[in-house]
Amino acid sequence: MHYEGNIIRPPSEANSILLQVTVGCSHNKCTFCGAYKGERFTIKKDPIIMEDIEFAAKHFRNQNRLFLCDGDALIIPQRRLVPILERINQRLPWIERIGLYANTKSIRMKSKQELEELRALGVTIAYMGLETGDDVTLEKIVKGADAQRMIEMGQKIRSAGFKLSVTVLAGIAGRERSLIHARETGRVLTAIDPEYVGALSLMLIPGTQMHDLYEQGKFDLINPDEMLIELGAMISATHLTQGLFHANHASNYLPIRAELPRDKEKTLAHIAKALEGKIGLKPESMRAL
Repeated sequence: MHYEGNIIRPPSEANSILLQVTVGCSHNKCTFCGAYKGERFTIKKDPIIMEDIEFAAKHFRNQNRLFLCDGDALIIPQRRLVPILERINQRLPWIERIGLYANTKSIRMKSKQELEELRALGVTIAYMGLETGDDVTLEKIVKGADAQRMIEMGQKIRSAGFKLSVTVLAGIAGRERSLIHARETGRVLTAIDPEYVGALSLMLIPGTQMHDLYEQGKFDLINPDEMLIELGAMISATHLTQGLFHANHASNYLPIRAELPRDKEKTLAHIAKALEGKIGLKPESMRAL
């Protein structure tokens, strides 16, 4: 397989075939993210992609999921993306699920019919980074969309038949707007009503704009207890029809896996016990991206 730069995939795609079709991220402006700094976003050449599909057909017959890397494969023009998916279906007919990252820009660029075409070709799950539903924080972190756009694009891709996994980031609003961030994120999640929500906890990365602001005393990083209070407020404000809310990423202080709405009260009680010191938190040295 021909891999370039940093290969980023969701935790749930750990056992998937990783087919890199783009390098970097089409947005690459978020102040908290250092994953693709210095990398110019490019779509890989078709012969290389097709060669990797052939390699996967020979060597990855025991893996039934495939993830299209990197930062935003959905932004590939339809005339190029469709043949890639058709070749995957031809050469890897045992694949049961194809996933990719999507952002509001790439979802907006696809028509409903184009999204439905991709769904029919096997792309059944998309991962979208919301981070926060607070418009003030979205602007500060240069996310490239406001809360209403996040809602509209999340609803659009879901209406095309995709399962949607939305990522949120505890601590991203700092101390002053922590609870506003929690409540507004719950509001946006409720409006989108995704099948999955993945909550990560902010870790400051040297070289990013947010880390620089922290070093300059212009960003207040909340402590572990405040992270849990924020997470509890977010879960309280989130009303999903039926979805999985999980905070079991390596960055989190307290692993959580809750089916909402069924497990909401049990999960809030679990967080309360942790805040009372009855449940131990992950040590700082064990956290990771």
